[in-house]
Amino acid sequence: MGLRGARGVAARSAIEGMRELSGEGLTAPEVFRRADELLRPVLEFDAVCWHTADPATGLVNSVQSEDLSLTAYEHAVRLEVWEDDLATFPKIRHSGAQAETLSRATKGRPQESVRFREQIAPAGFGDELRAVFDATGGMWGCAAFMRAPDRGPYLGHQRELAGAAARHLGNALRACHIPAGAPDQEDAGPAVLMLDRRNRLRAMSGPAEDLLDRLADPTPTSLSIPTSVAMAAEHARRAAHGLAAPRTPVRVRTRDDRWYLLHGSALRGDAAADEVTVVAAPASPAEVMPLYLAAYGLTAREQEVALLLVRGSDTRDVARLLAMTPYTVQDHLKSVFTKTGVGSRQELIARIMLGGGRC
Repeated sequence: MGLRGARGVAARSAIEGMRELSGEGLTAPEVFRRADELLRPVLEFDAVCWHTADPATGLVNSVQSEDLSLTAYEHAVRLEVWEDDLATFPKIRHSGAQAETLSRATKGRPQESVRFREQIAPAGFGDELRAVFDATGGMWGCAAFMRAPDRGPYLGHQRELAGAAARHLGNALRACHIPAGAPDQEDAGPAVLMLDRRNRLRAMSGPAEDLLDRLADPTPTSLSIPTSVAMAAEHARRAAHGLAAPRTPVRVRTRDDRWYLLHGSALRGDAAADEVTVVAAPASPAEVMPLYLAAYGLTAREQEVALLLVRGSDTRDVARLLAMTPYTVQDHLKSVFTKTGVGSRQELIARIMLGGGRC
């Protein structure tokens, strides 16, 4: 990062601390709290909002902040989903960068951002730095760091530092999803939630009340539902209005280590008025296996090999299906065994089928 002196020493120390997070067996809230301790002195922010995300879609599915009250969080969700703003999490990710500041994205005119006008400035902040936490398997989380106006805009070396830290945070959040054991009890089955246009609960069925508690955000918000449910609902509304929206469900894990798929669907009819239903269904082993393989840090090719083995293919079948030699398959298999900590195909199958995790 080209830093010298005490500032450079502090930055390198922070990055080294971030690098070690993935090996400490932390949960996601613990990762964020530790990252806060490491980054606050060097990024010089006054508030931060942390998010985990569905690695496949990049949609945030939880929120955590020890600085903000989140009393207008429902507005933040709508801005994130509906406004084509500057330096959004998807735009940062699609640019190939891992961090961006609002002052830089607006060329020093942050008032051009609707997010700045309606949220950041009214909350008393002068600049925002956003980072996306990508690692093997997708985007595992993201964060927005705010600072007071008297600090001035974020500097270039701080944006670079945030980008370097983001890579390690992605690995740490990915490692949170390594299976730790099978759940003690069976899932109760799908839950159905009906929401009005402001995402207030109108009705629910099945084990919805219990599930809402298990999906609750680490930090309470002004929403009456978890972030993951609100995101599924808002994107269903976008699709109903003919706007671009992910066509896949939002994947989210509960506090008791179970994966659910959230399917949002807008109601039709003159009286519907942007009402939606969100069906939360337990994910099947086939739907979560790719997540577990990514959590171990397997490359895309290694994941392909592992999935075929788990599904019953032998070495020759894998070689034929993936157009590689049996020797190459064996090399990939050795790497898979090393990363997952197993010594045989049978152990690999048992490990991946366990489910569970630590986030």
